[in-house]
Amino acid sequence: MTELRSAHWFGGLDRDGFIHRSWMKRGLPDDEFSGKPFIAIINAWSELAPCNLGLNEIADHVKRGVWESGGVPVEVPVMGLGESNLRPTAMLLRNLLAMAVEETLRANPVDGVVLLGGCDKNTPAQLMGAASVDLPTVVLSAGPMLNGKYRGKDVGSGTMVWKASEDVRGGRMSVDDFMAAESCMTRSKGFCMTMGTASTMACVFEGMGLSLPENGTLPAVDSRRLRLAHLTGRRAVEMVTEDLRLSKVLTMANFENAIRVLAAIGGSTNAVVHLLALAGRVGVPLTLEDFDRCGEHVPLLVDLQPAGRFLMEDLHYAGGLPAVLAEMEAGGHLDSDAPSVLGEPISAYYADAECYDREVIRRCEEPLQANSCIAVLRGNLCPNGAIIKPAAAEPHLLVHRGRAVVFEDIEDYKARIDDPDLDVDADCVLVLKGCGPKGYPGFPEVGNMALPSKLLAAGVSDMVRVSDARMSGTAYGAVVLHTAPESAAGGPLAAVHNGDMIALDVPGRTLTLEISDDELEERLATWTPRETPPERGYYKLYVDSVLQADRGADFEFLVGGSGSEVTRESH
Repeated sequence: MTELRSAHWFGGLDRDGFIHRSWMKRGLPDDEFSGKPFIAIINAWSELAPCNLGLNEIADHVKRGVWESGGVPVEVPVMGLGESNLRPTAMLLRNLLAMAVEETLRANPVDGVVLLGGCDKNTPAQLMGAASVDLPTVVLSAGPMLNGKYRGKDVGSGTMVWKASEDVRGGRMSVDDFMAAESCMTRSKGFCMTMGTASTMACVFEGMGLSLPENGTLPAVDSRRLRLAHLTGRRAVEMVTEDLRLSKVLTMANFENAIRVLAAIGGSTNAVVHLLALAGRVGVPLTLEDFDRCGEHVPLLVDLQPAGRFLMEDLHYAGGLPAVLAEMEAGGHLDSDAPSVLGEPISAYYADAECYDREVIRRCEEPLQANSCIAVLRGNLCPNGAIIKPAAAEPHLLVHRGRAVVFEDIEDYKARIDDPDLDVDADCVLVLKGCGPKGYPGFPEVGNMALPSKLLAAGVSDMVRVSDARMSGTAYGAVVLHTAPESAAGGPLAAVHNGDMIALDVPGRTLTLEISDDELEERLATWTPRETPPERGYYKLYVDSVLQADRGADFEFLVGGSGSEVTRESH
């Protein structure tokens, strides 16, 4: 083992060593500072991030594993990003949390890291920050909630909200019934038990070999998650001994497997921006094209809401992600030699895996859908790309041509969408501007625009929608997202007018505004921004520095890594 990083703080016999040890002792015996690795447990617990509420108990069990293996655990709180509460959007603060984790790890005497995340943005943000420092690091998630139960039926968090709220607006569900469902959807600690962004990222990171097996699907309140926490603490110490740094398990092969897993589980579109941002931190040349290249022929194997029927509990009992990985390899859809935090290839994760329910985890020969990858679109409306999740859309809309009904921003949309005089029909294309990384700011999850109430009442259940926004992983529909460049940056979306014809061809991977190049250029030449840029604080930093969606919406100055070395002493 190479010299411990913490020895630069605790190993000296001079004044600086005295200061570092004496302030940290507070009950620790002298020998804890004699060559034992310090393991930072980065904990995003917060009562304002309800999906992260189980992390304190999990942290205690990680500590047991660290102590047992000869390490010294140090729990470090970081801000918890609660998707359901934060305004204007948790995505605004993803990069701030990543900065906090990066600087916390770089500035402190730690040798290895356990990342405790839960709700959507927490784990990607933590991993981005840790990747820039490049210490031995392992991911441990809060785990998904138990299945929601409402009047004898399983209901999925998030997905139920979108469906039930549209049923209320369409007159198919009473407000009293809607309110009665609130306490039935979220029954336990943990994050969304649908294949929302939190579940997606937990599974994708397991498929990348960044956590121990079963981390992605074990329910939050299952006692086996505490066992997993204990083992994760042990493994963190071993990784320090082996000098198994994060960069060694963030190779192109790991990212390619991530894209394949994303397709096989029907995962959230938000994974695209998180994986692009993470790749930028470690210098892996991942692009939007890789999502099509790696995912195009991967079948949808997991029958889970919102694309399917079941929930995360069911997926775990059916064999969890190891069973999915085993099926993927059997179908030739996985690089089994990709490295992992176990110090073994990813094939070790599913060597003994079995599937116990073929309704939940399908065979490659009998998938839920033959092609389920997130499709990357190009065209004059999105020269730098846009994405759509075909598995979440009604199939007849995947090739569509319709008249644009344009909303200049989310406030304009909310003011007019239920106007009975709105000139809209089921064949129209709803267009929302001003919701990209700079435009809101923060890149909100509003791309899955609720349909006009008059169309809902008429039985319409899906329409083509185009925006520069994101959408929740729990959402569904023929929703084109992340158009780049965004409208607030002068992208072509800014030039769309009411009545323009828009053509979507998902099999052909195109999104086209049917006007001439000259007219598009003329419109953009006369375009002026609607919003006044923020003048202070983090909002200003964000708008001034954020990259576009096709580059992961990270800050331009955070691409790459800072490394773990700090050369200047504080005393």
